Amino acid sequence: MSEKLSTQPYKGTRDFYPAEMRLRNWFFGVIRKVLETSAFDEYNGPMLESLDLYAAKSGEEIANEQTYNFTDRGERRLAIRPEMTPTVARMVAGQMGTLNFPLKWFSIPNMYRYERPQRGRLREFWQINVDIFGCDGFEADLECIASAINILRAYGADASMFTVHINNRRFFNDVISAIAGTDAEGSRKVSKVIDKRNKIPRAVYDQELAELGMSEEQIARVDALYHMDVIEATDICPDSVGSQELRQLFDALKKTGMDQYCVFDFGIIRGLDYYTGTVFEVFDNAPENNRAMFGGGRYDNLVGLFVKNAKISGVGYGMGDVTLENFLFTHKLVPETFGSGVKVLVTRFDDVPYEAYLALVDRLRDAGIVASVYLGTKKFGKQIDFAVKDGYSHIVVMGGDEYAGGVVKLKDLGTREERTLSIEDAIALLK
Repeated sequence: MSEKLSTQPYKGTRDFYPAEMRLRNWFFGVIRKVLETSAFDEYNGPMLESLDLYAAKSGEEIANEQTYNFTDRGERRLAIRPEMTPTVARMVAGQMGTLNFPLKWFSIPNMYRYERPQRGRLREFWQINVDIFGCDGFEADLECIASAINILRAYGADASMFTVHINNRRFFNDVISAIAGTDAEGSRKVSKVIDKRNKIPRAVYDQELAELGMSEEQIARVDALYHMDVIEATDICPDSVGSQELRQLFDALKKTGMDQYCVFDFGIIRGLDYYTGTVFEVFDNAPENNRAMFGGGRYDNLVGLFVKNAKISGVGYGMGDVTLENFLFTHKLVPETFGSGVKVLVTRFDDVPYEAYLALVDRLRDAGIVASVYLGTKKFGKQIDFAVKDGYSHIVVMGGDEYAGGVVKLKDLGTREERTLSIEDAIALLK
């Protein structure tokens, strides 16, 4: 090979050095604690799925344009997963006869989408997925939205930092049909345009709606919905099932005090074809992060793709790690250190047997203390330099005299305080 290989990762992916991994482990740990405390169980699935799975339910855009896909040696069309909802629906369908419903599941898988990398969006990303299966009522919608709010609150976020925007696909279809006089397919086509409302020029938006048969007066009536609260909007179609679902959900949000984080937003459509009821997106209120951090909704018909006449409802959401990380840093919610911060380096001297250091490190680890013996034979000063650069909080010194006396010197690298202690006392102090 004539040219040297690049040290850069593939476009749209990231290297995670130990410092970055500490950050990721911390914020994934917060998520796991919140969800497990709320009785959600963790699951996972394969990186590879049939491409047909995404073509059937995620929409042609994701299946044909955004997946990394290939044909394997068995002539099977496969894709690296771009999202998790079709996988979890497949898993539920596969064991629906033995599972105990309702299910409350979550996962934190990594995914790939072939799209243009930009702030908040990469080709490889991790996504927190939260789903509830087998509950037809608003309670599951409320539980999902509450879990999203509680995750952000667990980092220290308040209502000034984020807002949950909520709509309902059944309501949307009914109100569009009432205004534009379209059937279900016509409403679906209009939804595709409305979903792009803030991403395309206004003239293009008006033109695309006009091409679908909507008049200026009808477009103006749709525009008015963006300025209505949930009561005003649902009064247009008071008998719609979607209207009733919206009112019931917002009433519950108000009674639980979570309405301070939530608003009705007619513009929330969710572009994926499988959403059927409540849909929502959580927005970072910081101007520099002007996009949805995550979103989801109800998809009552998805399990039926795998089992004929299956009647298992589902509701869930996905939260990307990139937008979450941007949110945490922008709002200064990332702590300077993670965990207890106690990390001990046992320094080495030639006049002490190596096995004595190994035994000392084992005692520290058995006590639950993060510890390592210095690897190598550098001078004492170089070992101190290594400890400082690598984030150790303490060093333990056991030279020949200390070894003979059954003691160690414990030095706090932050305060520079040094004490001579028995090993038992040193362990007690570190704990």
